[in-house]
Amino acid sequence: MKKITIINTGCANISSVRFAFERLGVKVNVSDNVDEIRGADRLILPGVGAAPAAMKSIEAKQLKMCIQSLCQPVLGVCLGMQLMVKESQENDLGNAATTPCLNLMDGQVKRMQVGDLRLPHMGWNEVTSVYDNPLFKGIDDKTHFYFVHSFALEQYANTLATCDYGMRFSAAIHKDNFYGVQFHPERSSDAGAQLLSNFLNI
Repeated sequence: MKKITIINTGCANISSVRFAFERLGVKVNVSDNVDEIRGADRLILPGVGAAPAAMKSIEAKQLKMCIQSLCQPVLGVCLGMQLMVKESQENDLGNAATTPCLNLMDGQVKRMQVGDLRLPHMGWNEVTSVYDNPLFKGIDDKTHFYFVHSFALEQYANTLATCDYGMRFSAAIHKDNFYGVQFHPERSSDAGAQLLSNFLNI
């Protein structure tokens, strides 16, 4: 049986993610212990809130180097996905400074430019894969997933799937063993359950 661990970053609503896996009949562990994280078969990197606070928590728990060294499949969810790239324009300094993130792949998270549309982008929206991939196996293009966010990655080289809300942005990203989704699979009904099941089988 695969060992599934949710990384306790100290900045996420871990319960909803854990319950989503338990609904699939999968037991999960929650930990910020480096040895337990490295020993897992699959890892979830959740996140809620702002990038600066999340990175401070990750660094305070001495998890940054551990996460960067992981070789098994890792799934970032919402803010957890945004933390996977190089940097975020979201900061708590009130100036043009960016927040350095985990740098697991290239990319800069920016505040969404959506014209007259309301932020945060909240609710159900269509997701379309850029290419065939195991994370979206059995999930049709334009399937709806649940989003809550005001910052996003534009479509770029590591984009796995896209969504449109006043702009086209990365709904999912991928490089090597690292996957990320901007939406909340744990709130996305059957499609979210399918995606989590797919991740377990990567």
